[in-house]
Amino acid sequence: MPLLDRAALAGLLTLSACASAPTPVATSPAAAASEQASVVQAPAEPLERWKTIFADEFDGPEGTLPDPEKWVFDTGGWGWGNKELQYYLNGPKNAFQGGGLLHLVALEGGVEMLDCWYGPCDYSSARIKTKGQFAFTYGRVSARIKVPKGQGIWPAFWMLGANIDSRGWPGCGELDVMEVIGREPRISHGTIHGPGYAGPQGPSSTWSPPQGEVGDDFRVFAVDWEPNRLRFYVDGALFGTRTPADLPPDEAWVFDHDFFLLLNVAVGGTWPGDPDPSTPFPAELLVDWVRVEVRE
Repeated sequence: MPLLDRAALAGLLTLSACASAPTPVATSPAAAASEQASVVQAPAEPLERWKTIFADEFDGPEGTLPDPEKWVFDTGGWGWGNKELQYYLNGPKNAFQGGGLLHLVALEGGVEMLDCWYGPCDYSSARIKTKGQFAFTYGRVSARIKVPKGQGIWPAFWMLGANIDSRGWPGCGELDVMEVIGREPRISHGTIHGPGYAGPQGPSSTWSPPQGEVGDDFRVFAVDWEPNRLRFYVDGALFGTRTPADLPPDEAWVFDHDFFLLLNVAVGGTWPGDPDPSTPFPAELLVDWVRVEVRE
């Protein structure tokens, strides 16, 4: 195809534009004013500003324990109120940093010398918390997590009232940001517990991915905590809201004081049931980061 010189090409473009342009339509001043009046400008949404008050990116040296200035361990094998089968240990076999992640690992065997509530222990795992290190009232708590799979495996990201030593459970309050049990691999639970609404009676909401299972990938589990309102999210999708109206009559809303954070992998228990031969071990909970933010 022959090339046109610049002048000829410019002329052709000008003619084409003139031919295709619509014929102007005269508008009376009254009609123009009416048209302008019908256009309502929506007010601009104010941009929320958040300040981070706690964060852990788990980027410590390979194989090291979680930052002791932020996290402490729970230890023991007494069942933890749920007839769980693991003994929680505080060593690097069950909890370590590596590859920019926190690894909480449930293992089978190797702890037969330890006593659990049912006899010599069959499993070990890890449970860490910020009790005594960090607690807060109101804000946004979130974590990017990949949960393990398998019958009897019970990972959780949750919160307890900092007054647990004086009030006990459930009077202190419990807020479960994420719980996944192995026999329901497509469901993440967000639940609250308090006096008169604990255990199976705790108001709960569930989230499932559009396809596949919760543990197929990393997910961001979050709660926005405000006075008299809790909103639960996975990957930015709201799936549950809790207010005092959700409680049984005359029961107290106890989410109005400091709470601390917990991460753990339980094995067995009254809710998930025991592991079976199909359960893969090790079962690893991987945590990319944990953050708490408050509105400025």
